[in-house]
Amino acid sequence: MKKILLWGGLAILLVFLSIGLYRSQQGQVGKGETAPDFELISFSGDTYQLSDFRGSVVLVNFWASWCESCKPEADDLEDAYQYYLNRGDVIFLGVDYVDTEPEALGYLEEFGITYPNGPDLRTEISQAYRVRGVPETFIIDQNGIISHVQIGPFSSFEHIISTIDPLLE
Repeated sequence: MKKILLWGGLAILLVFLSIGLYRSQQGQVGKGETAPDFELISFSGDTYQLSDFRGSVVLVNFWASWCESCKPEADDLEDAYQYYLNRGDVIFLGVDYVDTEPEALGYLEEFGITYPNGPDLRTEISQAYRVRGVPETFIIDQNGIISHVQIGPFSSFEHIISTIDPLLE
């Protein structure tokens, strides 16, 4: 009986390891793929469901307060958010990756970020997008298809705008 339990446990462990290996070999969710749906509960307690934003362009930015390369793009992302704010058809969502709430809130305050941001609880969102580091940004078109993947920070406000504007034409 003990041998059966031991072999059963080993088989389950191998299944989980195989799934993890398969996911790592898949690479990142890429351009042209349907964006994985997710629910983000913001630091202020509001809930955002990606699928609720069909018909809008959505920018999903993965970041962390400890990420030095996230800081250069923080102001540009906020400026771009403000640029599109009154249109109503461009949504920004920030996903805080492997962080603590006090540090994350400090980061948002330091850079004056006003678009919705929330923690990636249990890293479910970053796993769905197969994020390997931060910053990473996914721009999703009106049909829920990933149109752009930015690995690393955007270089400027103009870079962000030039990536989103063609989707609005």
